Amino acid sequence: MYVGATLVWGVVAVIGVVAYFAYDLPDVEQALAATRRPTITLLAANGTRLLTVGDIHGGAVALNDLPVALPQAIMATEDRRYYSHFGLDVIGLARATYTNIMAGRVVQGGSTITQQVAKNVFLTPERTFRRKVQELLLALWLERKFSKDQIFTVYLNRVYLGSGTYGVEAAAQRYFQKSAHRLTIWQSAMLAGLLKAPSRYNPIHNPDRAKRRTEQVLANMVAAGYLSAADARAVKNGDTKIRPVRSSRRSRYFSDWVLSQVSSYVSVNDRDLTVFTTFDSRLQADAEIAITKALKKGRAGNVDQAALIAMTPTGAVRALVGGANYGQSQFNRATQARRQPGSAIKPIVFLAGLESGMTPTTVIDDAPLTIDGWTPRNFSRAYQGPVSIEMALAKSLNTVAVRIARKVGYKTVVDTAHRLGITADLEPIPSLALGTGGISLLELTAAYGTFANGGYGVWPYGIEKISDTEGAVLYRRQGSGPGRIIDAWAAGTMNTMLATAITSGTGKNARLDRPVAGKTGTSQNFGDAWFIGYSADLVAGVWMGNDDVAPMKRVTGGGLPARAWRDFMASAHQKTPPRNLPAPGDRPTRPQASSDSGPAQQGSFWKTILGIFGGKDNK
Repeated sequence: MYVGATLVWGVVAVIGVVAYFAYDLPDVEQALAATRRPTITLLAANGTRLLTVGDIHGGAVALNDLPVALPQAIMATEDRRYYSHFGLDVIGLARATYTNIMAGRVVQGGSTITQQVAKNVFLTPERTFRRKVQELLLALWLERKFSKDQIFTVYLNRVYLGSGTYGVEAAAQRYFQKSAHRLTIWQSAMLAGLLKAPSRYNPIHNPDRAKRRTEQVLANMVAAGYLSAADARAVKNGDTKIRPVRSSRRSRYFSDWVLSQVSSYVSVNDRDLTVFTTFDSRLQADAEIAITKALKKGRAGNVDQAALIAMTPTGAVRALVGGANYGQSQFNRATQARRQPGSAIKPIVFLAGLESGMTPTTVIDDAPLTIDGWTPRNFSRAYQGPVSIEMALAKSLNTVAVRIARKVGYKTVVDTAHRLGITADLEPIPSLALGTGGISLLELTAAYGTFANGGYGVWPYGIEKISDTEGAVLYRRQGSGPGRIIDAWAAGTMNTMLATAITSGTGKNARLDRPVAGKTGTSQNFGDAWFIGYSADLVAGVWMGNDDVAPMKRVTGGGLPARAWRDFMASAHQKTPPRNLPAPGDRPTRPQASSDSGPAQQGSFWKTILGIFGGKDNK
């Protein structure tokens, strides 16, 4: 009687304990439905993979369709008695316990594949007694609910294998650029080896360690009877190379810039996306080489940072270097920084002058000037006297730029800048003509693109198309900008004047054996040095300086930046035949400007559209 009562109460106690640990188990049906961060894959213009972010899941694979070596390698390493136990391997658990006691620390685990599925799919990774009991309960439920092959299939498709990959198909694509269906014995063993510690044995970051781990898995397969010793030796002597997809760290500046815009075009939610970009890997390599060379030479001039951006005259960004080292600083100096452009702003000032009625031959006096106690001076401290505005732009004469800005009206200059895509809040004051307001390299380079294409507004962009994994197009870029924003005569005339700035002005170090145009810029106290220029095919801007605006040692825009621009453009155009820049054409009739309160320009359109995205001068 007492024995029966004890048994009854024992059963009740067991049921109570099970109920205690099981009451907050997750919803199994819901947990089986994969929930994860969506994968976003960026493709370069030629279709090659640039970057993948998010949790990378490959297509579902069936156990019977995989090379037999893959499940064998996993069982040999993780759970040799998988097909004979009931979800808990009592023998393996006893062996692991004994081994750990003898070692005085945890050196071996006893979890089965079924338990790992329970842990990875249903539970959190916390290491508590409660979670371990729940893991066991779920493992027993899985063994009762599903067949061994079904459980193994879930495992193969959901297990984490490093580098953001989940499942053997995603890992095979990530590490070997092939489907899991085509894995060799060596590759299967390598994936099995990752299960113990995906980061530690990651073949991309730790190839030697991954190789040793793979050899251990092969030894496990021999011990388990899946592979002969001779076959294992043959596998180790075969093709064991890892071919991961790599991308330059500097290209990450472009990738980050593009990723920040994806949610503006489509709703990401939980679906995987493929983003087709404008990125050109060859031009990116040219840009990186040019910037690396310039920074090396710039050490003596106290230059720590540099940025370069290149785009087509219609705004498709082909290359982007946002700093000296992405690993040390992810701040993008091409798109995020707003620095003083110095004389690189002057083309906008002179454009306002042309639109007010001036011509390249209009003569203005280069002489001392004081406005409300402020006295701008030329870099040389010398004055040319009466000079044409074309030569004034080429020589970067400060007093002439200020006189033009005062004549057409400072507000007109600001409006002209906004019309060309500058979204910064520029102040309508005299020093505006010398580039004292902060502007991004991206926007100022795009503004020069308007000259390069003959007068059409440029919206810089990096995304051509976005689709889901089924191939459905969710976004496709259409149109090419706001249309004509300056007339053909003004655009062509600016091309002529800015070409003179390179052939006989401050931009001589940027000369190429093809028609090009551009302008130097240096901010006060040598805090920033710029060169922005273009051919008929490509517009590029270079900035150099220091993040803390510490002065460089007399580094001007006509020096290192102009040479870096020349090096990049020379390489970029090696296979491109020379083409002439858009010519002036006929000059439209317009009234002459007569005072500082010159005609206002329509700047609000550009400022509104682009707003949704993202001192003393010398040369």
